Amino acid sequence: MSRFFLPPEAWQASMLEGAEARHLAQVLRLRSGAFITVFDGCGRHAKAEVLSVARHRVALQLGDPQTLPAPWPVITLAQAIPKGKIMDIIVQKAVELGIAVIQPLVTRHTVVQPGEGKSAKWRRIALEACKQCGQDTLPVIADPLSMDRWMATQSETLDLKLIASLAPGARPLRQVLHAAPATRAVTLLIGPEGDFSSAETGHALAVGFLPVSLGSIVLRVETATLFCLAALRYEFSDPIH
Repeated sequence: MSRFFLPPEAWQASMLEGAEARHLAQVLRLRSGAFITVFDGCGRHAKAEVLSVARHRVALQLGDPQTLPAPWPVITLAQAIPKGKIMDIIVQKAVELGIAVIQPLVTRHTVVQPGEGKSAKWRRIALEACKQCGQDTLPVIADPLSMDRWMATQSETLDLKLIASLAPGARPLRQVLHAAPATRAVTLLIGPEGDFSSAETGHALAVGFLPVSLGSIVLRVETATLFCLAALRYEFSDPIH
């Protein structure tokens, strides 16, 4: 059954508008009497019957809503922006793995500078990923920040804070996760091609990030990110809330 995003403020009116209405009417060519699923991005979804279809507005009759808990633990991905379209892939796959927040970062070794409209593009990718994978919780995609500006907000954070690191002394990710079974929130920091500078790594360690090793093989940026997210989901896949 096709899924559509119906913002929380639109549930009372039960009306799809804008891009979602156009997709239903002009791409899928659904008509009155069709059934779809709508979700609000906050964990709620419902079956809905299409009552009427116009070019930019679709009236719905909503069924009983159901609310599912957000994936646990709450994961924030602080991702140094990689080259090309790799960030698009990271956003898409992170949504499938139940990410809560993605904070794009500009670091010393970041090759590309995010242009205007990048955040909006990543938010569209996140929404489409939610629709495709059945995820009812739409993650926050923050506007890009410099590493220094973002790091200044992290000293008081009580999350389990992890930085993927190639430095000697980094503990295996598995060991760190096993030592924190009651973790309810994780901030994961992943560097760019070329890794973080020594000063950036030092700053992260100073505000409480734990350096974790992902094994002896040097991974590409997107592989490192998805490795860590999958490991977190696996480790905490059967939580007791």
